[in-house]
This record gives sequence, C-alpha cells and structure tokens, in this order.
Amino acid sequence: MTMIPFPAPPADSAEVLVLRGEFRSFLDKLLGHRSPRQRSDNWYGFSREFSLAMGQAGYLGMTWPKQYGGHERTAFERYVVVEESLAYGAPVGAHWIADRQSGPSILKFGTEEQKQTILPRIAAGELAFGIGMSEPDSGSDLAATRTRAVRDGDLYRVTGTKVWTSFAHEADYVILFCRTSGTPADRHQGTSQLLVDLHKTPGLTIKPIIDLAGQHHFNELHFEDAAVPAANLLGAEGDGWNQVMSELAFERSGPERFLSSIELMYQLIAVLQAREDEAALATIGRLTAQLAVLRRLSRSVAAMLQARENAGLQAAIVKDVGAVWEQTLPDFARQLVDAEPDPRTAAAYAGVLANIVHNAPSWSLRGGTREILRGIIARGLGTR
Repeated sequence: MTMIPFPAPPADSAEVLVLRGEFRSFLDKLLGHRSPRQRSDNWYGFSREFSLAMGQAGYLGMTWPKQYGGHERTAFERYVVVEESLAYGAPVGAHWIADRQSGPSILKFGTEEQKQTILPRIAAGELAFGIGMSEPDSGSDLAATRTRAVRDGDLYRVTGTKVWTSFAHEADYVILFCRTSGTPADRHQGTSQLLVDLHKTPGLTIKPIIDLAGQHHFNELHFEDAAVPAANLLGAEGDGWNQVMSELAFERSGPERFLSSIELMYQLIAVLQAREDEAALATIGRLTAQLAVLRRLSRSVAAMLQARENAGLQAAIVKDVGAVWEQTLPDFARQLVDAEPDPRTAAAYAGVLANIVHNAPSWSLRGGTREILRGIIARGLGTR
C-alpha cells in the first residue's frame, strides 16, 4: 500500500493575522445584520452586491497576476479569506465558482483574449460562473459524458444535457465539459471544454431543479444544436480530461468541504453551554478534534497548490472526509438536543437545524460522489 503525503501546512504569519482581522471587520460591516438562519446558507447564498464589494476590496482573484485584475497574493492568503467567509456564513455564491476554479482554469488554459476579457471581471465581482460537468446518465463519472460539440466553421454545435448546475439561472457563464470526438466508450479521449455564455447562446434552455428544502440552487442545462463560438474553446481540443482534473483539485480541497454546516456547530455549542452533560461534552470534543484535523489537511492542500504541486489525490481525501463530517453533524445534534428541525420557526437552533438537514444530502454529491472519490483514493493507495 502506498502512503499519501500531506505536507506541513503553513503557519499564520503576522501578515496573515492582520489579513484575518481586516477581513473579519469587512464582514462585520457588510453582514453583521444577518441571522443565524441566513448564515447557515453559507455558500448557497447568492448576492451580487456582496460579490461586487469583495471585488472592490481586493478579495477576489487574489493570487492572479495584476495584469488580469488580480493582486498577486499567496494561495494561503486566499485560503484565509475563503475560510473566514465560510465561517461567517457570507453569501458567496455569486463569485464562488468563478473565483475558486473557473478563473484559475482560464488563467492556466485560456487564450490571451479570454484572460483579458473575463478574468478582470471575475476579480471585480462582476461575473458569476456555474459548473457544466455532471450529466443525468453519468453523474460524477465525467469520462462517460455524452454532451457533444461538433465543429461547424466558426462555431461548435452543442447537443446534450447537464444537471446539478448550481446557480445557472443566476450566473453568466459555465465551463462546459463535452465530447468533441469519439464516443463515451473512449472515456478520457476526445473531450474538451467550452466557455458558454448563459445569456447569449441560441439553443440553450435552463430548467430549475427544486431541492428537498424547496430552494432553487440546481438546474438542468439542455443544449439543442446550441451555437457556441469556436473562439470559446478553453485550452486544446481533445485535452478536456486533463484540464477538468486540474480544475477539480481547486473544487475539492477548500474549507467549504467541512464548513458548510458550521453554523449548526455554533448553535449546538450555544444550546449545550448551560448543561453539565459529560456525554455531550465528549461528543463536542470529538467533533471539534475532527474539524481541527480536516482544517489541517485542507491547509496542507493549500500549501501544495501554492507550490504548484498536483494535489488532486489529497483534495479527494479532504472532500470525502469533510462531507462525512458535515453530513453526520445533524445526526449528532439531534441526539444531543431534543428539538425538531423547523424551517418555519424564528428560533435560531431549530431553523438552522432544518436548513442543514434539508441540504446535507447533496453534500456528498457536489464535487464528486463518495464512490468516485473513494475509487480515486484507492488508486492512490495502490489497492485498485
């Protein structure tokens, strides 16, 4: 069996501590009025106003070159801003995907025109992106994609369906993973990525998917001979698999993989503070210890990304273990506190619990299902 290394994570330098303090003050000023229930939406919250404020303050595109609207700060400084945003329950949805993975993919694989046109607007908080990967018949098995793009002069003609596309009804672009040659049996061969304008693509229909909580985050994208400019090809035709694997390292490794339910942890501790219950204290201790380990692993991946190392395997581990922690937290909460989740209540604990219970099932879907991730981890261990 092969060991999977996690390098030592960076420590908080004096500069990072200053950044944390400045950013917490920024969040307090803009979001101090938000209720616990609102904060529990975490990265499902979508606010163009907040994203524009983030961009204006220099908290988006932090690691990118200044020539593309970035600020040339470290990956760990960006990690700090992401961590504090999630811990606070900030509504990051309008810039989340663009800043986390779409922008870095364009920076790495895009043409100069794509970089100049799109990256400064992401860094300014003006553009929102969705993820055009999963399909109804393949889910997290991306290599089985059936959405096809056929070159037709200066266009690609796209036909197929994408599913679980977060914020597609609100966003401006998706990076579409599709097949430009061959068949699904070819697996990793013949796939490509296209930048798709969600407002100006003839033949594209966006349909809502309402989740268990009655909320509209997810969507289906239907392409019927949709016309996408050939200039919107991202990277090299046929190299889509390598590109999308690079993108997924950004998607799977961040603190969002264990902080989605953090507001419930805050509320649970607040409810239990007045109790002298050894079993409850032991459970909170275990949950906190697990959270500390997850944070260390995630910070380690941030160090790998800063060093431009391939962190795909480590990111898969963080995503899998983090989703387990997030999804089991509501179960522990219900064992410790005799309160039913109630989405209609004004009570902080019951309202937050209801929101987390309703949304938690999707957390082992986004970023890759548990089965796919564990297959990746098994290969990394040399057992598959």
